[in-house]
Amino acid sequence: MTQEIEIEFKNLLTKSEFQKLSEALGMKKHDFKQQINHYFDTKDFSLKQKKSALRIREKNGAFILTLKEPAAVGLLETHQELAKQPDLDSFKIPEGPVKRQLDGLGIHSEAICYFGTLSTERAEKESEKGLIILDHSRYLEKEDFELEFEAADWDEGKRAFEQLLKQFGIPQRVTKNKIQRFYEQKQKKVE
Repeated sequence: MTQEIEIEFKNLLTKSEFQKLSEALGMKKHDFKQQINHYFDTKDFSLKQKKSALRIREKNGAFILTLKEPAAVGLLETHQELAKQPDLDSFKIPEGPVKRQLDGLGIHSEAICYFGTLSTERAEKESEKGLIILDHSRYLEKEDFELEFEAADWDEGKRAFEQLLKQFGIPQRVTKNKIQRFYEQKQKKVE
């Protein structure tokens, strides 16, 4: 079973802040690689209610099923590689670590259904204190720009992230994760 604790900090950016950071970090157009997230939950949002998320990430021809759950620090991610591209509308959770984690959360895997897709152009750069990530995402006729910072230690990561924002004059913004932003946009389109 592949599990890891993810400690990340995020901040939405304006398009100009995104461009400014890309240039300052030496990120060129060819550095941005596409990844596609397909999101799942139950019809009554059981995962969302448990502050968890389920996705299939399509990247470099591979398909990784990931369950994210709250942990004491950061998020516990459980990953499971899928053998082939799934049919999203009829997708069933395969036997394995993700299904076992869902069972542990009291969520019936048969109730899981596909909600939609978010496409991201992502570039990454290692720094002394962690991984700097720039994302340009598109979903449901919306686009946004985001800075993420992944670190091994919460306190050090938070300091380094805040210093990065300060260095580039970017205000700290309360930033929801991608699946939350996706669901909020989906809800707006329904209303």
